[in-house]
This record gives sequence, structure tokens and C-alpha cells, in this order.
Amino acid sequence: MNLSNLLNNYEEAVAMLLFVIGFSNLLLQPNLIKKIIGMNIMDTAVYLFLALKGYIDGHKAPIVVDGVQSTDAYINPIPSGLVLTGIVVSVSVSALMLSLTIRLYRRYHTLNLDEISTQLKKEDL
Repeated sequence: MNLSNLLNNYEEAVAMLLFVIGFSNLLLQPNLIKKIIGMNIMDTAVYLFLALKGYIDGHKAPIVVDGVQSTDAYINPIPSGLVLTGIVVSVSVSALMLSLTIRLYRRYHTLNLDEISTQLKKEDL
């Protein structure tokens, strides 16, 4: 990989780094709240990447003003719509995961997945 390519596309590199941080947090943390935070970091990285791919330098938002109707003057609105939809879905999923985490805590009195699985094995016996 060429260093000049990385410097020219540092925004994409930051998005990938955020995704790796969130994914490693999701995999390595036993605490459920930290896993939810890791998933939210991953979501943010994907939204950042989509927003970067939809942006065209020097172009405006796709709102017709001053009679300019040429498509060359505007950015692509699809990535922006995907990001907005993704944010709504992400908030809903986070709320559901947090409510399930509260239920797990009330039942097992811990947020550690290892301890919850140990208690589940004891209940099965």
C-alpha cells in the first residue's frame, strides 16, 4: 500500500479504523454494555464511510435553487438517504439491546456474558 494513497484517503482510513475498534470491542469485551457501544462505533464508521462516498467536492446538496437543474451540480442523494435510514434503525436496535440487557441484569445480577453463561449452565443441571 502506498503511503500517498493513505494520506489522500485518510477519511476512509479513519472510517476503517473506527470499524476495527468497534468490531474488536464487540468481540473481546465480556460486558454487554461495552458490546453495545462497540456495535454503535461500528455503525458510526459505516455511516461515515457512506457519507464520504456520497460527497463530491464542489457540488451542492440536491435542492434546486437559482434554477440550476443539471445533475452535475449536485451530490448523489442516495448515500445520504441510506445514512439517515441507518441511523434510525441503529437507534432502534440499540434501544432493543439495552432493554434486553436490563432484563438480563434483573435476572442474573451481572452484565458479564461469561458469568451469565455459567449461571445458565447451572440452571440446566
